[in-house]
Amino acid sequence: MELRQLRYFVTVAEEANFTRAAARLHLAQPGLSAQIRQLERELGQPLLDRSGRSVTLTPVGAAVLPLARAALDEVERITHTVDEFTGLLRGHVRVGLISGAAGEEIDIAAVLSAFHRDHPQIGISLTEDTSDAMYNAVRRGDLDIGLLSISADLDPGISVENIYDSAIVAAVPLSAEGFGERITLPELCEHPLICLPSGTGLRSLLENSCATAGLVPKVSFEAAAPPLLIRLAAHELGVAIVPRIPPADAARLGVRTLEIDPPMRGRLVLAWNAERPMSPAAKVLLGQLRLALARWKDPAPMFTGP
Repeated sequence: MELRQLRYFVTVAEEANFTRAAARLHLAQPGLSAQIRQLERELGQPLLDRSGRSVTLTPVGAAVLPLARAALDEVERITHTVDEFTGLLRGHVRVGLISGAAGEEIDIAAVLSAFHRDHPQIGISLTEDTSDAMYNAVRRGDLDIGLLSISADLDPGISVENIYDSAIVAAVPLSAEGFGERITLPELCEHPLICLPSGTGLRSLLENSCATAGLVPKVSFEAAAPPLLIRLAAHELGVAIVPRIPPADAARLGVRTLEIDPPMRGRLVLAWNAERPMSPAAKVLLGQLRLALARWKDPAPMFTGP
C-alpha cells in the first residue's frame, strides 16, 4: 500500500467519478483505475462500487475512507513540521519592544531583516509599548517575544534572557547647585521629577522604592525615552530618573548624575512564555535575538527604560 494510492482513493470517493478524479489528480484515467484496483487487491476487498452511473463506496470503502483521510492528514503534518525545521518556515511571530530599544545600540531591525531574508514566508508583527503592557501580553500569549524592562520578579512561567542591568541615577543640570554626589530618596522626592510614564519598568521601580519608604514622588514631566528625560533635566525642568550613563556622556548632554540612596537597579530582558507552546518560527527568531543581544550586552544604558 502506498500513500499515493490512498490519495487516489480519497479523490475518487470525493468526486464519485473516475474521469473527474483523474483530471483533478492530473492523471490518465486508465492509470488511476489500475492504481485503485491494485490497492483493492492488496486489501483483499473492493472499496468502490463501479456498477452504477456514479462511483459509490462499498461498506468496506466507507469504513476505510476516514482512516485514509486521517493518514494523509498526518503525513501532511509530518511534512510541514520537517519543512519548518529545514528552512521552509511558515507562520507569524509577534514581537514587542520597549520605546528606544530599536536603535543603533540594540539593532533589532538588523536581526529582523536578516530573519526575513532567510524566512520570507514568515510574517512579523512589531509592537512598541510599555513594559507592563508587553509583559501581560507575553503572559496571555498575545506576544511571542518581548524585549522589556523589569523591576520585580516575574511569574514562574515567564522565561527571560538577561540583556543587562543598570543602576538608576538622578540627573541634574551641570549648573545645578546644592547637590552632592549622592541623593537620598526623601531628598529626591522634594524636587520635581522627570521620569518615564506609568507602566514602564523605570517608573514602577521609582514608585515601588518610594512606596517602601513611605514616600510619594512628584513626577512633573514624563517622556517616552530616557534620552528626552536627560534633555529635559538639562533645561532645568526637574531631576531626571534615568539609567546610569558615563560622566563624559552626561556632561556632553548638559547634566551630571547623582547616585540614589538606597540604590535602585533596572533590568532589560528578553522574555517569552515557557508555559505556552511556541511555534517553530518563533523559536528560530528567539534564538537569533538571543545570539544578537548577547553580542550587544552592556550598550549605552540610557536606552533602557520602558
